[in-house]
Order: sequence, then structure tokens, then C-alpha cells
Amino acid sequence: MATVGTRIYTALFGKRVGEDRFGNIYYTEKKAAKGRRTRRWVVYKGIVEGSKVPAEWHAWLHYTVDAPLSDKAEDRYDWQKEHLPNLTGTKHAYRPAGHEYQGGQRAKATGDYQAWSPEG
Repeated sequence: MATVGTRIYTALFGKRVGEDRFGNIYYTEKKAAKGRRTRRWVVYKGIVEGSKVPAEWHAWLHYTVDAPLSDKAEDRYDWQKEHLPNLTGTKHAYRPAGHEYQGGQRAKATGDYQAWSPEG
């Protein structure tokens, strides 16, 4: 959810550019800025999470392209996976075997590792 300040700024100065498939809404300034690039921003639907911005909108937000690539969003390939949110810091985060939360027990070293030595 956007902060009160972002909502007010968006209402006063924002021009809606589009919306992605997750419901995030993208804005730019109504008036062209003098001496700098026109600001671009996103108002997230739900939890504010930067990884929820699809690639086609990420390129526009970071001034890589002049116009959003939202029409390209429908041209998805079979090998492309659906977006997964960043789960770091949640109970669903990846924790390999040996992680403290997984019991902290790692398999013994097999002896096939040889440490690098600068002498050769």
C-alpha cells in the first residue's frame, strides 16, 4: 500500500500510464520536468515489494525504454515461469539442508575437496 504522502503526490502530480497483470499501477509526472528526467513511479497493489514489478515495466521505470512494453507482456514463451515473490526473511524462504532452521546437521565432507594453495 502506498503511503499517504505518495497518494497525495500521485493525486496532485501523477498521470496514470498503465497497470500490470498484478494490479500495480504506474505513473509519470503530468508536466514535463525542466532540466531533469520526468519522474516515474509505481503504486503497488498489496504489499510493497520491488520484485513484484514485471520485466516489461521494470525497463520503463528505469528509463531503459521510453514507452512501457506492456503489449509484450502477453507474448510469453512456454519456458517462462510465472512470477514468484521474494521469500527472503519469511517462513517460506529457501533453507538448504544444514541450515540452522533445518536442524543444523550437515553431511560429512567426502574428502574430494582440495584447498587452493598459491604455491601451486
